[in-house]
Amino acid sequence: MQLTDEMRHELVQTALEARRWAYAPYSHYAVGAALLTHSGKVYDGVNIENAAYPDGICAERVAVFKAVSEGEREFVAVAVVTANGGSPCGSCRQVLAEFGLETIVLLANGDGQLLLETSVAQLLPGAFTPQHLHSEPG
Repeated sequence: MQLTDEMRHELVQTALEARRWAYAPYSHYAVGAALLTHSGKVYDGVNIENAAYPDGICAERVAVFKAVSEGEREFVAVAVVTANGGSPCGSCRQVLAEFGLETIVLLANGDGQLLLETSVAQLLPGAFTPQHLHSEPG
């Protein structure tokens, strides 16, 4: 599936709208994500913090887990919206890498302005992928 300018805009807008539902009472850093699958469905996600800090989860992983729980395994693009266009954390990069290094990553700010278009491979060079588990020991 080819990502069009219209699709980019729609993904960023979906992530921007989802961001309103973020639960970020500690960091006050709301994040929204929108994940486009090869089937054409879009799954959104928000960051959800917890008083026990390690128990929170990022918006990107929420979107991926929602998609995977619905049977999706192939992703085209993910849009991430933060106040300042922040990039996915290492854990999110690794989760995205599980399903394809070629997934396009769109980073936008709180005004919905697209600041960067890249790929999971560019964000996570030397990624550990499922293929590494199938290599011969030794």
